[in-house]
Amino acid sequence: MSVKTKLPPVGSRIIKSAAGVLLCWCVYLLRGRSGIPFYSMLAALWCIQPYINKTLSMALQRTVGTLIGAAFGLITIVLEIFVFNIYDQPLGFLIVALMIIPVIYTTLLIKRPNASYFSCVVFLSITVNHIMDENPYLFVLNRVIDTFIGIAIGMLVNSARLPRRRIKDVLFTAELDDMLSPISEQLTPFSKIEINRMLSEGLKFTLSTMRTPASLMNILSDVELNLPVVVMNGAALYDFRENSYVKAYIISGDSCEKVRGMVNAAGMNVFTNALCDDSLVIYYDRLENEAERAIFSSLKKSPYRNYMNRPPQPEDRVIYLMIVDRSEKIAALYDELTRSEVGSRLKIITYTSQDYPGFSYIKIYNRNAGKQHMTEILCREYGIEKCKAVTADGSRSLNGIARRLKSSFEPLVFRKK
Repeated sequence: MSVKTKLPPVGSRIIKSAAGVLLCWCVYLLRGRSGIPFYSMLAALWCIQPYINKTLSMALQRTVGTLIGAAFGLITIVLEIFVFNIYDQPLGFLIVALMIIPVIYTTLLIKRPNASYFSCVVFLSITVNHIMDENPYLFVLNRVIDTFIGIAIGMLVNSARLPRRRIKDVLFTAELDDMLSPISEQLTPFSKIEINRMLSEGLKFTLSTMRTPASLMNILSDVELNLPVVVMNGAALYDFRENSYVKAYIISGDSCEKVRGMVNAAGMNVFTNALCDDSLVIYYDRLENEAERAIFSSLKKSPYRNYMNRPPQPEDRVIYLMIVDRSEKIAALYDELTRSEVGSRLKIITYTSQDYPGFSYIKIYNRNAGKQHMTEILCREYGIEKCKAVTADGSRSLNGIARRLKSSFEPLVFRKK
């Protein structure tokens, strides 16, 4: 069976890099071929970053590095040529090597250690490659000017945007459970950059899922979500910025004990997910089948999950209970639970397992738990009046969601409605 390899798209950063190089050539020609465009191009490429704030940081880093390297390069030229006349002699080599110390130390004194490398590059380009030029001072001046030209072009190109309007009064939501399960796909760097850029420009976006926050840590790593996520089938809101539960619907202690009693009477185990402060603790009695053992073995390694082999404590805030077993046993237990008095006070769902053939799940929540309901609460808390679900055009892809977000959040101003 052939495996199709999907090539990544040519992103805007790649296109902007080419445009930056072209503009450096144009400026070089407009200056009457004065200077060395190579250094302008390097500076421009360095400043074309995924995020605007990163561009400013890189521009400052490059500017400081250039000025420090050029200053010490001039000092070395004076010492080697006009004071000691020892260029291209062992003592001259020693002076160049020793001058690296004050170059780097100066960047530390002004608290710009990231500029050390560029300071050394500029310093060495002057003292090693161009010290014997007919006019080395002219090279130093052009080196600084060329770098500043490249920085200006890089910042200009990186800030360029197609004319788009941004929709900031709508909460965009994506149903994560519509994706392939288990989620093996990760967001590509391109999708992360695009989502983070939109979030920094005012995008209101969140996800809803039946999974726990621990299941999302790897998927959403480096994604700077600015709103809580609807987790555990709408039983809780989790803020990844604060690593805390903003809101949770709790199952009463009485209901929890009655359900646990019915499950144990059926000869089955129940995973009880409870909050202890902002940590999720998972209590279990015994592992009865291979699906439970596989789940426990794979998930207990996570630093975001805490398994305990004992009953929950009275003070624990139970969010949901999970039972996994053979499908026929789950069907019988589901019927018993839904017909019981305690079942009428809870939200009980069941579904077949995609990971373990022949097995099914039961998950039990507070009756008020629900993704739509929790999303409405989120909107009220943050003063958002409109909400729009974003789908991936049938591709069942996290990166498809990222593409749809871009077209929904910032449509081109000339796009037909």
